Amino acid sequence: MTESATRAAYDSVAVLYADTFRDVMDDLPLDRAMVAAFAELVRGDLPVADLGCGPGYLTAHLASLGLSAFGVDLSPGMLAQAREEHPDLRFDEGTMTSLDLADESLGGILAWYSIIHKAPDELPPILAEFHRVLAPGGHVLVGFQTCEKDTPEPFDHKVALAYRWPPGGLSAVFRRAGLIETARLVRQPTSIHERTPAGILLLRKP
Repeated sequence: MTESATRAAYDSVAVLYADTFRDVMDDLPLDRAMVAAFAELVRGDLPVADLGCGPGYLTAHLASLGLSAFGVDLSPGMLAQAREEHPDLRFDEGTMTSLDLADESLGGILAWYSIIHKAPDELPPILAEFHRVLAPGGHVLVGFQTCEKDTPEPFDHKVALAYRWPPGGLSAVFRRAGLIETARLVRQPTSIHERTPAGILLLRKP
C-alpha cells in the first residue's frame, strides 16, 4: 500500500482512532512494563522518537517517564489530534522511509504498530534509517501483531492492509539492519481490539 493511501486512510479515521485508543495502555500491563524498561534504558541526554505516533498517547507516556520524547507521523489528521491533546509536546509530519533527523541523533526509537503496514520488502530501507539516526548503544522498541507461520502474513487491518510477523523472522530483519534483539514479549490477545497474539521486540544498536 502506498504512503499516500495509508496517509489518507488514517486521516479519515483520526478522530475515531484517538477516541478509541486514548486509554488502551491502561489494560495492558505487560506492554507498559516493556515500555518502562525501554524508557529506563534510553534515559539520557538524547531525545527519543515515537515513529508513527498517531494521536500521541504513547509520546505523552514516554514524556511522563522522564524522556525527551517527540512524535513523527505520516498523517496530518493524526498529528492534529496529537497536537490538540498534547500541546506541550513536539509532533512532526514525516515518513519513516526518509527521516528528517541527523545521523546518530536519537537515544531511542519507539515503533508501536507503525511498521505493520509495510510489505516485507519495504522494511530493510526503513530499518536502515532507524540505524542511521540511532546513536550507538541506543534502543528500538517495536510492537506488532504476530503469526505462527515462518513468513509474514498479510491481513485485513481495519484501516489499511497490514502484516503479521513471526517474532523470530522480524528479529532477523532487524539484525540484518544492525539492530540486535535483547528481549522479546509475546502475549495472548487481552483487548477487544486484538484478534491475534501481540509481540514486542527490544533491540539495540551496538
